[in-house]
Amino acid sequence: MPSAEDGPAISRLIASSPPLDTNSAYCNLLQCTDFRETCVVAERDGEALGWISAYRPPATPDRLFVWQVAVHSAARGEGLALKMLEALIARPAAADATMLTTTITEDNQASWGLFEAFARRNGATLTRAPRFEQDAHFAGAHATEWEARIFPLPTFRTETETHS
Repeated sequence: MPSAEDGPAISRLIASSPPLDTNSAYCNLLQCTDFRETCVVAERDGEALGWISAYRPPATPDRLFVWQVAVHSAARGEGLALKMLEALIARPAAADATMLTTTITEDNQASWGLFEAFARRNGATLTRAPRFEQDAHFAGAHATEWEARIFPLPTFRTETETHS
């Protein structure tokens, strides 16, 4: 799990990972603190090489929404993003989530490949539908964001659950 001290490194990683939208440093600090149970930072030799920001939407608490996935160019091709997603859904903060959702632009083939591989690996189905449309929601300034839904998520039992 990230900490506030990871905030600057996360901001740099996201900025170096187009086409991700850059967030304010403050937003990244909030993710590293208030949402740390549903975010993942992967480090090697003290350098942040991977990041997933996610949260449980209050209106749909059975879902886990993945906001961003970033992998540093030095770690691409190592399966790091998939390992981080697996680690995320195995956490107690995701234990009762039944669906993973995210939004992806049509041309982001790396993200589509990641989430399709995740669904296959977990015996789940990936469906997609427009969530935020280019003209209606972005006034033409951003491509349509397609919502990917992966269902069902595997269930993991924590150590305390298996001994109760």
